[in-house]
Amino acid sequence: MKVHHRLDGPDGAPVLVLANSLGTGLELWSRNVPHWQGSFRILRYDLRGHGATPVSPAPFRVDDLGRDVLELLDELGIGRVSFCGLSLGGAIGQWLAANEPGRIDRLVLACTTARFGEPEQWLERAGKVRADGLESIADSVLARWFTAAMADEDVAAYRQMLLGTPAEGYAAVCEALARWDFRNRVGEIRAPTLVVVGAADPVTAPPDIELLVEGIPDARLAVLAGAAHLANVERPDAFGAAVSEHLALQEAA
Repeated sequence: MKVHHRLDGPDGAPVLVLANSLGTGLELWSRNVPHWQGSFRILRYDLRGHGATPVSPAPFRVDDLGRDVLELLDELGIGRVSFCGLSLGGAIGQWLAANEPGRIDRLVLACTTARFGEPEQWLERAGKVRADGLESIADSVLARWFTAAMADEDVAAYRQMLLGTPAEGYAAVCEALARWDFRNRVGEIRAPTLVVVGAADPVTAPPDIELLVEGIPDARLAVLAGAAHLANVERPDAFGAAVSEHLALQEAA
């Protein structure tokens, strides 16, 4: 899998990998990179079937998306990294931290969960997108991504990002999420972990967050007021500060 990616920040600095949510490209992090690129080498990438990364021809799982990250790191000659994943990206981060602990320094799990609801809802969404395109679900997706306070022009820009995702790539990832259930494995994560959630996020219910915070040893929680599912976009300064504080503990260690 040839993964489209971008590196920002000083050569030789510790690497921070940023992993996207379903239906977004690496531009998801544009408001956040300035918070970190002075101290970190920032690696952003497009998921399978998103942005400029091609659609995989066969069904795949979140495990395979994690292996895509490992292959990209190996290709770039990068060993150990910190990892910040949002939503689906957070699922990938959980898998990596549990299965490849030697590759993960510190972990940020943003607006994510160990299981994204019942499989049927994801299979139904995949079928709808294949039949009717992403326009058919765009309004409901954007309603979960942002609160009503988000500026109309910003919502419109993210709508275009969503609609620019290949329908088959989106549907295939929906099917991967239908198979995702990491609830019995979060306790295997040993990387120092920050769990970030938007206070108005309709995707991650309190029990989902409790499972991560209580299940991962010594995990910390940051709740961002005035943010829904894409909390890093809606509250970029607060998100950047919370992540910076967590990563600074790595430098102080």
